[in-house]
Amino acid sequence: MTTPDPKDLLKSKHEADKHKAQFTQFARHVIGDSSHELGQDIMDQSRIPDQQNKMKSVENRQLE
Repeated sequence: MTTPDPKDLLKSKHEADKHKAQFTQFARHVIGDSSHELGQDIMDQSRIPDQQNKMKSVENRQLE
């Protein structure tokens, strides 16, 4: 069994990165310019503590 040539691996990685960049550009074009703002809104909402997490924190403090 031979080990892969590092130059070939690097070349294939660059090709994969180029393909990913093209897809990302395409997806952003299809979604529109608001996609970045939409992602920010989702991230902000995920940081809002919900009731279940709050109750779990209270339970954990009681166990200590």
